Amino acid sequence: EYDLYLNNPFPDLRNVCAYQPRLFSTHAPYATLPTSIKDSGCKIVYICRNPMDMFISLWLFAAKLRDKNRESLSLDEAFDKFYHGISAHGPFFDHVLGYWKASQENPNKILFLNFEDLKEDMDSHLKNLAMFLGVPFTDDEEKQGVVEKIAKICSFENLKELEVNRKGVHTSGIPHTHFFRKGEVGDWSNYLTPFMIECLEKLIQEKLNGSGLTFKLSSKTSNNIASP
Repeated sequence: EYDLYLNNPFPDLRNVCAYQPRLFSTHAPYATLPTSIKDSGCKIVYICRNPMDMFISLWLFAAKLRDKNRESLSLDEAFDKFYHGISAHGPFFDHVLGYWKASQENPNKILFLNFEDLKEDMDSHLKNLAMFLGVPFTDDEEKQGVVEKIAKICSFENLKELEVNRKGVHTSGIPHTHFFRKGEVGDWSNYLTPFMIECLEKLIQEKLNGSGLTFKLSSKTSNNIASP
């Protein structure tokens, strides 16, 4: 939505994308999507990350965006805001659960994906994504390794090294390099204190209680934070 509306509040959506069907990306919570989207035949793919890694990634990203004359938020300050749901696009759990519940109610319209699952098994999720979008891979394409080739092209490592991402600048003026850090699962363990971890674990249990949604917090262990 930044690319479309930052410089033009009334963009020409008919010609904004060279591809058909058109593809849009947004940070908007499900509750704020207009009925024209919810009631249309468009497909929604939602990708989320476990709250601990997401918080650390957001904190470090925000620090890069701060004016040089302004101090970045300390980890403690940022954690307090995140814990109490203060975020640019609304409370994390409200955002995630909005799309999660909608995907459970209408799985043919909304596909809910976890970053951690994609990192663990990209090929299987690519096949599911293609099926969801109505363009499944053919047997010949799978035999020719098309799925694996797409996974390699779309990998964090490959995208990070593309010239447009090493030297390009976003519409908002943010260097593309700021959007790429480690792309790892479990890096939160290098930043969060034992007290923060305990608080977040309790918060996750509380917020996800009864939802059926789980988060994988580390790539090194099989430990998940799950709702009862």
